Amino acid sequence: MGRILAIDYGKRRTGLAVTDTLRITANPLLTVETTQLLSWLQDYVCREQVDTIVVGYPRQMNGQDSETVPAIRAFEQQLRAKLPNIPVIEFDERFTSVLAHQAMITGGMKKKDRQNKMQVDKLAACIILESYLDSISAR
Repeated sequence: MGRILAIDYGKRRTGLAVTDTLRITANPLLTVETTQLLSWLQDYVCREQVDTIVVGYPRQMNGQDSETVPAIRAFEQQLRAKLPNIPVIEFDERFTSVLAHQAMITGGMKKKDRQNKMQVDKLAACIILESYLDSISAR
């Protein structure tokens, strides 16, 4: 069984998280410069078996797509072309950055460390992945 990889796509930086091989836990992986994301993903799936990629899909409170959606759609198109054998799933990512900040505070992370957006991005990807895992186990 392969891993599930989650992406919290951003215009400059993208947070990544991945499951263990048994798909029990979600773990923050790292933050990658978005310009390097496709090549990084190609390299990663050559080293690790990835069965599914979950892309955070940002919506506003009223359910409308956020301003980042066109960039995410373009990225997904490129991703599907580069990795055609791996399903790409969109998953609602509302509130993940807020939840990431709350988790950092609850975990006792210092304010200076919480201001590091790279930490927030990979933690947001982990929250997306945890939510996705919860949704498939509830089926």
